[in-house]
Parts: sequence; C-alpha cells; structure tokens
Amino acid sequence: MDEKLQSTLDKRLGESFKQVSDRLEQVHTGLGEMKTLANGVGDLKKVLTNVKTRGTWGEMQLGILLEQILTSEQYAKNVCTKPSGREAVDFALKLPGPDEQDGKSVWLPINAKFPKEDYERIVDASERGDVLAVEQAAKDLENRVRSQARDIRDKYIAPPHTTDFGLLYLPTEGLYAEVLRRPGLVDSIQRDMRVIVCGPTTIAALLNSLQMGFRTLAIQKRSSEVWKVLGAVKTDFGKFGDLLEKVKRKLDETSNTIDEAANRSRQLERKLKKVEALPAPEAAMVLAGVQAPDADTELSGEVTQGEMPGI
Repeated sequence: MDEKLQSTLDKRLGESFKQVSDRLEQVHTGLGEMKTLANGVGDLKKVLTNVKTRGTWGEMQLGILLEQILTSEQYAKNVCTKPSGREAVDFALKLPGPDEQDGKSVWLPINAKFPKEDYERIVDASERGDVLAVEQAAKDLENRVRSQARDIRDKYIAPPHTTDFGLLYLPTEGLYAEVLRRPGLVDSIQRDMRVIVCGPTTIAALLNSLQMGFRTLAIQKRSSEVWKVLGAVKTDFGKFGDLLEKVKRKLDETSNTIDEAANRSRQLERKLKKVEALPAPEAAMVLAGVQAPDADTELSGEVTQGEMPGI
C-alpha cells in the first residue's frame, strides 16, 4: 500500500514539475519575443526622435500618396519653386500655366512637417489630467505650425511661377485633428499665410480632385483635335454628296436609256405581229447563217422568177 501511494505521489510530482518546466520555457520564449518587440519600439522611437529622420518619414508617406493617385508627369520632388531661390520644397504638383503652348507649368508646393514633440506633450498632459500643461503644449504646437506655414510662404510661394498658396502636410490623423481643434488656427493660416493644412485623408481627397481636373483638361485639349477631325470629315462628306449626285444622274440616264429601249422593243413587236414565227430550231439555224432545205427550194424558184437578182 505504501509503495503504491509513493508511486502515485512520484508520478504526480513528476507531472507537476514537467508542467512547471513547460510553463517556464513558454515564459522564457515570451520574454525573448518581448525583448525583440522592445528593441523594435526603441528603434522606432529613435527614428521618430531624430528630426531629420522624422521629416524623411513624412516625405516618404507623402510620396507614396502622390505615387498612388497621380502620374509621375504630374508632380516632381525637391523642386526649387522660386527662380532665384535655393530652397527646395519636398514635392510640387505641375499645374497647367496660362500659356500652355510654351509648355511652362505652375508649381503647387507641398511640404511635409511632423512636430512630434509638441503633440506628444499634449497627449502626455491629457493622460495626466494636467489642464495647464495641456494648454501650454497646445500653444506651443500652434506656434510651431504657424512657423512652419510661414516658412512655406516665404521659401516656396512665388506667383506666377507657383500658385498663390501652398500645402502643409501633417502625416498623422491625430496630429492633424489636434491642429484642427485649435480655434481659428487653420483659418488664420490659410488667410494670412496662404497655406492650407492637410492630413492624410484630406490631402488624398484634394489629390483626387486635382486628378479629375487633369482628366477634364486632357479631354478639353482632345476636344479641339476632335473638332478639327469633324471639320475635315464634313468637307469630305460634301465631296461625297457631289459624287452621289453624279452617280444619281448616271443612273437616271441609264434608266432613261432602258425605258427608250423598251419603247423601241414594243414598237418592233407591234411591227412583227404579222410575221409568222419560225420554229425554234429553224430560227436558230437562220440566225447562224445556215439555210433550211425547204427554204433553198423556195429561194431557187424565186430566183428563176427573177425576184432575187445577183445570184
């Protein structure tokens, strides 16, 4: 009895230790995955902390949107939109200029900005419930966005080489929503600095609208060519009408000739009514220049009587 109890205890203890060992192994594997994830988060944080790298990420996202919606001929990257300037905007859309025959385009500058620190301070203060810190961080974000919009106006907007406005692209919807939340900020930037603030969704809608405009313009250009083709077709169609009139006259003449021949045929039929018709074989022989035997006898008699001289 004691041996059986001891065996049962050993078996259950062994199973328990095995389960504990399996759980520890799973925990160790999970810790390794968590470490890998933590390293990835750390790398991402380093990327987003670096101002230059963060700006490059915003440009890359903007470039992907442009590539998906527009064609490569409708925009350009790193463009000096001012003739005498050296500052290059991230992207610029090619819009048709007033004199399209010269092939000159008007640029619409788009610059990507990512004021991550100001936005993160707002989020952190909101999570702590610090109203004063939230308000201060929001003011800092507002000043940063105004400064970036001012840079776009001063560096990249130069009518008539460019449009009289530019676009400021914010690469995250949360950041864009926070800017919209500031009373009068977007309107004042658009009014005073001629810069439109856009997020990922709004700039996609704007680009789609511009793409529809590009297609409409292409149709208008093609419509003039189609109009010329229709004019040429109209000229040729007039010639075709003259040709049809000539054909009609020829057909009328042919019809008149046929009618005249029919009348002559009826006249001949009336004159030949008294003439006895020959049988078909005999008629064929006569028409072929072969005389029938009976006809030879009759003709011989007629010659004897002197009715057919010359034989």
